[in-house]
Amino acid sequence: MPKVDDFDRFVFIVGAPRCGTTTLSRFLKQHPAINFPVIKEPHFFAQNDLRALSNGELKDRVEADYLQRFFRADPDRRVGADGSVTYLYKPEQLEPVLRLWPESRFVIALRNPLTMLPSLHSRLIYVGEETIPNFADAWAAVPDRAAGRRIPRTCTDPRLLRYDEAARFSTYVERLFAVVGRERCQVVLFDDLTAHPAEQYRRLMKFIELEPQEGTDFAPRRPGHSVRFPWLQRMLKRPPRAITEHLAAEFEKQLTQDSTGDKPLGKIMSLRKRLLRWNRVSRPPVPLSAALRNEISIHFKDEIERLGGLLGRDLSHWLQPGGASSAATNGNDDGQVRRELAAQK
Repeated sequence: MPKVDDFDRFVFIVGAPRCGTTTLSRFLKQHPAINFPVIKEPHFFAQNDLRALSNGELKDRVEADYLQRFFRADPDRRVGADGSVTYLYKPEQLEPVLRLWPESRFVIALRNPLTMLPSLHSRLIYVGEETIPNFADAWAAVPDRAAGRRIPRTCTDPRLLRYDEAARFSTYVERLFAVVGRERCQVVLFDDLTAHPAEQYRRLMKFIELEPQEGTDFAPRRPGHSVRFPWLQRMLKRPPRAITEHLAAEFEKQLTQDSTGDKPLGKIMSLRKRLLRWNRVSRPPVPLSAALRNEISIHFKDEIERLGGLLGRDLSHWLQPGGASSAATNGNDDGQVRRELAAQK
């Protein structure tokens, strides 16, 4: 089982969501020196505040509940990776990471709010967290949700629905810099990643001090999707507790028996997969109205100006009518990567 000392350092892709974190995580996952978790986003340090633990307690807790749960022991892979986007919004809770692995690195993926927020909304619909099908209505519901109202039963974390908070990039980047040190951080803009994926890959490898790998796959892997029936998607992705408890009990029972595909649990899970595939559809982007674009631009204007100052880049075009697509991106983090690859061939 993996131990803290099995890793020289960690690389954290800390978000924000829908900003190319899946692409960046794939870059890491393909490298032979990197130990990637069994799931892309464990969210461990966001869900657990470990700052009060002693060094010994911290090591024991991380080994038992993080490393041994999400990683496989591999002596050839001494650089750990974690692609949890929630870490950007709880940067103070990453302080224990540096007590365990002082040479760790943090990669921050960011994107124009005018395309990032509709993409995030679309993704939350797809995974069953959001119930308001139209992004404009979801944006208008933010004040109610900030007050604890109109939170869907299926939502596992109401903070996900705070679209007004999700793109406060400069605020959270400044806090992350303060916790882990700016020298341990690299910011990757979605614009750059989609336009020049190979170049950004080499830049990432240099930052984490690993050799780039020939044959690294830059093809997109998680295009955005919509759904035919949101209520069915929520039922399949976020079923009622009684159903999940029944399935958990059935799974425990099957662990003690010879498992075959003919057993009820296998049939249920197979049916669920077929329904999810059937319910998944590709739909054209829904245009943002000029009024909504203007409202979002005003809301994030100071944040974007401060972020530009932090990065030494002029990002004012992000919030101008011609600086972002007039259509809301429905979640394809890597759509332009395919065009870049085609241009390279």
